[in-house]
Amino acid sequence: MKKALLILSLCVLTLIAKAQNTSVEKSTFGVQAGVLGIWAYNEAKLSNSIALRTEIGFDFGIWETTYYDDYDSPLILTPVIVVEPRFYYNLKKRSENSQRTDGNSGNFIAIKTSYHPELALFNTDDAPIVSDFAIIPTWGIRRNLGDHFNYEAGIGVGYSYTFAERAGYLEDESGLELNMHLRIGYKF
Repeated sequence: MKKALLILSLCVLTLIAKAQNTSVEKSTFGVQAGVLGIWAYNEAKLSNSIALRTEIGFDFGIWETTYYDDYDSPLILTPVIVVEPRFYYNLKKRSENSQRTDGNSGNFIAIKTSYHPELALFNTDDAPIVSDFAIIPTWGIRRNLGDHFNYEAGIGVGYSYTFAERAGYLEDESGLELNMHLRIGYKF
């Protein structure tokens, strides 16, 4: 009788554990590096499937645009500030399939808003720095590699506004901007 009660208790506990809500983590912090930059980020839980990602880092740019045609150095390193709400839409399905969801490992839809201020490193030609602001809807995935490492990929198209007049050009510009990223990261 005791064995049957023990087995029944374990089965009930297993069902209770499976019935818990799968959710984004309360807060995650880490660093990521990609081909064109390095960033530190924090994701804070807003709901079971929505996290607010804040990010600060440096974007590497190889500038071959009208703003930098007259300068010899095409490489520039600019700081970037990003605020990005993310909707992780498949966490429950991943959990039901016994796939990892820790560290917000899942597929997401985001609205990336970024700002590059008028500041740059490696600006050897003293080119005027053109700041910009962008809003880009993005689809992406994040997966974990072990306990601390992860990788992330995303793609999206959105709107950008360039503050060229402040840098001495005739007029500001706006248009479509592409966001493609492939990053590897470390979660603390």
